[in-house]
Amino acid sequence: MSKRMTKGEVQASLGALNPVGHAVLAFANDAIAADARADLLQAGFVAEDVLVYTSQELFPDLEELIRKASSAAGFGYEINLMRRYLTLAGEGCGWLVVYSPEDDHVEKVSLVAKRFGAKSAVRYGRLVNEDLV
Repeated sequence: MSKRMTKGEVQASLGALNPVGHAVLAFANDAIAADARADLLQAGFVAEDVLVYTSQELFPDLEELIRKASSAAGFGYEINLMRRYLTLAGEGCGWLVVYSPEDDHVEKVSLVAKRFGAKSAVRYGRLVNEDLV
């Protein structure tokens, strides 16, 4: 079982963002992210499960993190995700990091991501990361 992230911590592996047991969602802006969060709470998630971030909060040093990422991360999907996130952060996206360790949680997250037009939604698993939209 994965550990629930808190607002002050970002889980990484090999220098790349890797919050196992969570889904990272990007929305066009902070207001849409807030609406998506409210929908997730209505769907049964608790407040501690759904962390809200602005681009500046979640990725203050993303360019530096990409530069410093292990060469092993550079061969995987993780570095590609970080590059995607850099682009979306530059667009001012609003972000949710949702604790969703079970498949039924991920199904709810995926539905909300689609309903609110997420620009990116990725489930982080132990061995593989999965695009949800």
